[in-house]
Amino acid sequence: MIGYVTLGTNDLPRAAKFYDAIAKHFGVGRMMDFDTFIAWGEMGGAPGIAATQPFDGEKATAGNGTMVALQVDGPEKVKAVYDTAIAGGGSDEGAPGPRGDDGFYAGYFRDPDGNKLNVFCMVQPGS
Repeated sequence: MIGYVTLGTNDLPRAAKFYDAIAKHFGVGRMMDFDTFIAWGEMGGAPGIAATQPFDGEKATAGNGTMVALQVDGPEKVKAVYDTAIAGGGSDEGAPGPRGDDGFYAGYFRDPDGNKLNVFCMVQPGS
């Protein structure tokens, strides 16, 4: 159902550098690249993510209660994406680890503009 998600930025070159590094972990690059909007993903593939300057020209702000979840195939990849985000100027919102006892494993971070994301995978409960 979701085609792509946009996240506002006040510094597109900074956002581009941040998301270029994250996208490598998913084996994708930029699929659209304009002066005010860059999208990462694969045309016809899984939903993509985009950084954009707001169309109305106002300052971009992070949505309160909004979060984008990025799915990967294992805990090692969760840690790798999380570490890349932090090294690229992101901030910690919860280090990688199990959440609950149902096999949900995730790490939470904010991008340099304050947008909240997580990277997660499902593992065998109790492992």
